[in-house]
Amino acid sequence: MALAEERVLSIQSHVVFGYVGGKAAVFPLQCLGYDVDVVNTVNFSNHSGYGRSGGSKTTAEELKTIFQAMERNELLRPTRLLTGYIPGAEALSAVEKLASKLKHAKPSLIYLLDPVMGDAGRIYVAPDVIPVYKEMLPLATIITPNWFEVELLTDIKLNDIESLHQALEILHMKYHVPNVVISSIPLEPWLAEALPPSIRPTKHSDSYEPHLLCIASSFPTASATLNGRVLHPSQPIVHAQCVPLIPGYFSGVGDLFSALLLAHFHPDTTPETLHASPLSTAVSQALSKTHAILVMTQAVAEALPEEERLPSDDELDVEDPMRKIRRMRGRELALVRGQDLIRGHGITHVREMISWEGFGGSK
Repeated sequence: MALAEERVLSIQSHVVFGYVGGKAAVFPLQCLGYDVDVVNTVNFSNHSGYGRSGGSKTTAEELKTIFQAMERNELLRPTRLLTGYIPGAEALSAVEKLASKLKHAKPSLIYLLDPVMGDAGRIYVAPDVIPVYKEMLPLATIITPNWFEVELLTDIKLNDIESLHQALEILHMKYHVPNVVISSIPLEPWLAEALPPSIRPTKHSDSYEPHLLCIASSFPTASATLNGRVLHPSQPIVHAQCVPLIPGYFSGVGDLFSALLLAHFHPDTTPETLHASPLSTAVSQALSKTHAILVMTQAVAEALPEEERLPSDDELDVEDPMRKIRRMRGRELALVRGQDLIRGHGITHVREMISWEGFGGSK
């Protein structure tokens, strides 16, 4: 829960039906005690995975008008800022100017920047947003890019442990991002082999059990301490954890994860667990709750009538668009049903982020 009265300004997409963007983020934040002010960067009927949708994008001028009116009315009062899907460079630049103004007025503002650009090698926003995101990185307290977005931001192809070191170094040192969290990373063999043995999945023959990896990297200030120990400011503190892969297509998972991470991040508190950090503690909670919601969503989907859980088939989906729509509809995140999980009730196992000892030393 929020430790004190706090207010989040959420700037991201909106859908009428389903749970992606703000619909996946605002309710969990409210469940955890935060007041949330919502600005929609798009207003769509549903997410694009359905194959067809309707609605409009919010223009840069419309965003500026909203921000200016809020400022005139003294309604820009966030203690935390969350930004997600913003489809174009002009709109993103308007958000960047607002974020800069808010950080200047309140340096303690916690800003979680989710640089939503694409996934699995495919970019789904205008490419001209990439340089704008690079300009925004120094404003962020935490960023939550996926694997592909890290490559876009750093111009580093992640294909071995050395390239991962280089990418994190660029984000921390060149762009001065103090906290980087990369979730839902496909666990390639080279990455699995480099992990601490305590979290490495079981290996069968030449392959590991299907898992996704989450990495959290914090770069401490020169005066930072952890459990009474002065931290060396020349290398990041890295934590990692694996979660079993749940098969099937889900939307809004990253939006939910980022909201939960922002909600649980309390930089001024001392972690109860040895070798934990404020970031790793927040990621542990976000990872555990997100996975629990996905398990519940999968159970709900598997209990649906057969016509609502037919497997993907591009040809059949083109012939009968409702076939795909029924499948997507049945896999929307079970947020309302899982609201107790969001509040922490019924979470029987917290997936603690484990200190990745030797990560920096292996460079």
